[in-house]
Amino acid sequence: MINSKTFLRFDPTRVPSPCFVVDEVAVENNLRILQRVQQQSGAKILIALKAFSMFSLAPLIDQYLQGTCASGLHEARLGREEFAGEVHTFSAAYTEKDLIEILKITDHLVFNSFAQWQRFQPLLKVAQAERQELAFGLRVNPLHSEGSTPIYDPCAPGSRLGIPYPEFKQQSLEGITGIHFHTLCEQAFEPLARTLDVIEREFVDILPKLKWVNFGGGHHITKPGYNVEGLVECIKNFQAKYDVQVYLEPGEAIAIQTGVLVSEVLDLTHNAMDLAILDTSATCHMPDTLEMPYRAEVFGAGKENELLHTYRLGGQTCLAGDVIGDYSFEKPLEIGQRLMFDDMSHYTMVKTTTFNGIGLPAIAIWNSNTDEIRIVKQFGYQDFKNRLS
Repeated sequence: MINSKTFLRFDPTRVPSPCFVVDEVAVENNLRILQRVQQQSGAKILIALKAFSMFSLAPLIDQYLQGTCASGLHEARLGREEFAGEVHTFSAAYTEKDLIEILKITDHLVFNSFAQWQRFQPLLKVAQAERQELAFGLRVNPLHSEGSTPIYDPCAPGSRLGIPYPEFKQQSLEGITGIHFHTLCEQAFEPLARTLDVIEREFVDILPKLKWVNFGGGHHITKPGYNVEGLVECIKNFQAKYDVQVYLEPGEAIAIQTGVLVSEVLDLTHNAMDLAILDTSATCHMPDTLEMPYRAEVFGAGKENELLHTYRLGGQTCLAGDVIGDYSFEKPLEIGQRLMFDDMSHYTMVKTTTFNGIGLPAIAIWNSNTDEIRIVKQFGYQDFKNRLS
């Protein structure tokens, strides 16, 4: 099923190939839903830059959200330099060099272990003396899995993410004003509600001492059918019960159903089945199709053998497994034909690589109301070369 409905009337020949095209109208529609959650619940919502870092849309995003959350120094800098509002930073571990810089620009700093929290106390005290608003927190692991894909489950056995409750025993929380947890991945409200039950049970003695609690990301708030009312009531009740500020940091919810990846057919071959070689690569441009695994939908295409002509779509690289998937079409594909992969704004754009020297897709913004389109970024040889020496 195609999710990015506005692109049903988009002409892919209007942009270079390959190219990520993001509909700013669809992004704003998502932001309005998130703004409603903020206004009705009192929560603060941050954009997770790890999922969507398209800062050319920062002026739009800043109108609705309260800031950014970062996974390290570079994202924290991007949040501070290009976006408005608060900057929150969490990393599984910090280097001292990076931490010195992060402490200058972040508003909340979340640690993944008591060891790092204690090790860096001299730096933290100096930074907080200079910036009294600087807040420190700990990421907790409720040991409660809601995800079905192990690679994306931060609560799986042996996970390196978050501190289980038993480790809090005999530990001082002096200087800690909040906790952060993240258990979800592309999920509805009900998994969050179940996670909160565990958080309240396991950390019952800690919650009354806090000023803020970050519910993390993975919330599919803007997906049709999400129980927005349930989320709002849950946040209101939690804030009132513990007298804390709740934060949410979705990434996908900002960009879901807002963009496509335009690709071009370069060659058509046959080896036991019809094959189409594209200028788009699974390993370079949409690695989730290999990691998840996940099937990217193509406009006008069906599943294997569903329509008359079936092709295996693959990229230009030397990786034998650089295969996007098997798709069927009403008519035979032609060399030079443009294809559009659906729902490619979130996570896909931030994971691209130049493996094999394959070029990065251009980036364009489209306005589905006015039909205006502008190319905001194109990449070339220097982008490949400058990464290597």
